[in-house]
Amino acid sequence: MTTDAGTRITAEQVRLLLSDPKIFPDLEGDDTELVLDSLGLVWFLHLLELRHGIALDPDDEHVTGVTSVTRITEGLANHG
Repeated sequence: MTTDAGTRITAEQVRLLLSDPKIFPDLEGDDTELVLDSLGLVWFLHLLELRHGIALDPDDEHVTGVTSVTRITEGLANHG
């Protein structure tokens, strides 16, 4: 997935979004298994669109269920 600037979103950028105090303030490694609750998911998607111009549906398979920074980054790279 590319941002509005035409560059791919990186694991570091995904990690920064997920490290938001409203989501996972104590996020450990990129392969740490995460489960986003509905409020955390909506906030992550809001930040993703606001900061990187990437709009995803809350039902998108890349951000639902058990996931990690690595899996989200790979999913965004393979999405659209």
